[in-house]
Amino acid sequence: MHPVAYFSHKLFPAERNYGIGDRELLAIKLALDEWRHWLEGALHPFVVITDHKNLEYLRSMKSMNSRQARWSIFFAHFDFVITYRPGSRNTKADALSHIYEEHSAESSEPSTILKPGIVLAPIRWEISDEIDQINSTSPPPVQCPSDRTYVPEQCRDRLMPWAHTSLTSGHPGEICTYQLLESDFWWENMRSDIHHFVSFCTVCAQSKTPRTLPAGKIVPLPVPARPWTHLAVDFVTDLPESMGQTVIMTVIDHFSRGVRLISFSKMPTALETAEALFNHVFRIFGIPEDIVSDRGPQFISQVWSAFMNRLGISVSLSSGYHPQSNGQCERMNQVLGKFLRIYCSNNIHDWAKFLPWAELAQNSLISSTTKMTPFQCFLGYQPPIMPWSAEPSDIPAVDDWMRRSEE
Repeated sequence: MHPVAYFSHKLFPAERNYGIGDRELLAIKLALDEWRHWLEGALHPFVVITDHKNLEYLRSMKSMNSRQARWSIFFAHFDFVITYRPGSRNTKADALSHIYEEHSAESSEPSTILKPGIVLAPIRWEISDEIDQINSTSPPPVQCPSDRTYVPEQCRDRLMPWAHTSLTSGHPGEICTYQLLESDFWWENMRSDIHHFVSFCTVCAQSKTPRTLPAGKIVPLPVPARPWTHLAVDFVTDLPESMGQTVIMTVIDHFSRGVRLISFSKMPTALETAEALFNHVFRIFGIPEDIVSDRGPQFISQVWSAFMNRLGISVSLSSGYHPQSNGQCERMNQVLGKFLRIYCSNNIHDWAKFLPWAELAQNSLISSTTKMTPFQCFLGYQPPIMPWSAEPSDIPAVDDWMRRSEE
């Protein structure tokens, strides 16, 4: 026999927790999936050789766990026989499975944060399992609230990076990072530990711009009676082309601090701007009462005024050369720029695929003004931050989407 193809796979964090039998079975499943175009519907049965003897009885097993039962449905598409061969006789494959991989000096350097751009759902489950295992042997302190999970000291350095660097949080500040964790977790000196961690985040230090209070007295806009009745609109322009897009329109709700981010291939006209607002905002949240914008050509045109007049929307223009009068949009543009700089640092042309994550992150953070997240203000509840499963899917297209999101 001569080899015709090779295949390898790095285990996900959740897969490393599988038992030895399930890991051996996972190898067969991944191989069948990789060479499915050759093996499924083959004229003759093919042989799978393994050094794990228990797999010989796969087809006759009477008791399976949920994972094995799910995989058995996939195996039913193939006509194959599993044959046991001891490792001493299966020398070539056995040698590959025990190969030693030297770690470079670069990979062995300690890191204080996880790489940006990674989807951290598997990390949370791994940390949660470790916390539960430790707490099962060592009871938490009596001062730990009953509705929160105590985090042992050895797990804190992994939990804080998860909460701070996740795509769904977007490197928030100290207060927002603390608020993300305090509803579910607790430990002594939690606030000071988070303050210390966020203060030494190198990504935040490189990407965030300092903010100082403007001179003079700030006069805030009137507080609306309900969400999405008073909006602020602005553009982020001159961006590097990403998926054919070069412009972002930022739409802010004055009541909830909610945000919608809409991308364009070029600077839109007044009519295109109005149509985008109707398609992405008005049809979801209803027709607003007032829209604040700067004095850009789209917002001072007769088309814009006529469109808004027909819908019964009043138009408010900010003071010339004084962007602070549209401060919520200006502030959101800074936050958006920080988010995209952090997660697109390796490739600035990828910003368009991170735009939905930026909107999700901003709408999930608690506002210092409302003391609630925008989702809680205009939906009435906070969607879960990590709603998906950590286990790989049997559908290749789904795994491919998750893999591209992690890159």
